[in-house]
Amino acid sequence: MLETILLIISVLIIAVVLLQSNKASDAGQIITGGNEALFQNMKERGFELFISRLTLILGILFFVISLILYLK
Repeated sequence: MLETILLIISVLIIAVVLLQSNKASDAGQIITGGNEALFQNMKERGFELFISRLTLILGILFFVISLILYLK
């Protein structure tokens, strides 16, 4: 039962991560010298905030269920 839930959560994590906006391009500007936006405090809003929180929740669930299965 827990193995099935872990598999579903794994697939959901993959899907949610693929839905997230590309933040790696901001980090790539360090090399090119465009780092003026690097230290700006940009808040996530709306759909991005929901996706970030969902990723966090799914990650915690994945870790907890994996730990339970390991200790079983």
